[in-house]
Amino acid sequence: MTDPAPATCDLCDARKGDSSGAFRVLPPVFRDFGGRTAFHGPVSTVRCFEDNSMVKAAVESPGQGRVLVVDGAGSLRRALLGGNLGAAAAKNGWAGLVIDGCVRDLAELAVCDIGIRALAPLPLPTERAGQGQRDVVLQIRGVWVRPGDWLYADADGIVLLDRPA
Repeated sequence: MTDPAPATCDLCDARKGDSSGAFRVLPPVFRDFGGRTAFHGPVSTVRCFEDNSMVKAAVESPGQGRVLVVDGAGSLRRALLGGNLGAAAAKNGWAGLVIDGCVRDLAELAVCDIGIRALAPLPLPTERAGQGQRDVVLQIRGVWVRPGDWLYADADGIVLLDRPA
């Protein structure tokens, strides 16, 4: 989304005592690979392991300003997103992607008008076997991520809320 979003530090300052589970912070393991360093929007999810079939299906559908959160089980053996899918996500109106896994085609991803966070670069692509799940509750690095949550990402980190800030 392009409207101004609150900074993640401001969100954390305002909610630092919140233990309800409505406010969550992802650990600082994600690197920035996209053309936007800050992005936010409602969450859609994919769970997959070394097969990006569901990621492809998601980014080729209308994003409507959403953020796709991908639970790739932290695999460092296959890239779940590359330049073609990054460009498709930007063209189809996704605000960003957060991938607990790897990406490839870094030069192409860097010019996509979309936020992309992932663990690391890796040139090896996935096989597409049609495996995975869409719009399911995930646990990313010990943090619950639910479809419909709101994700805010900027240079300081990534936070999740159960409703828009």
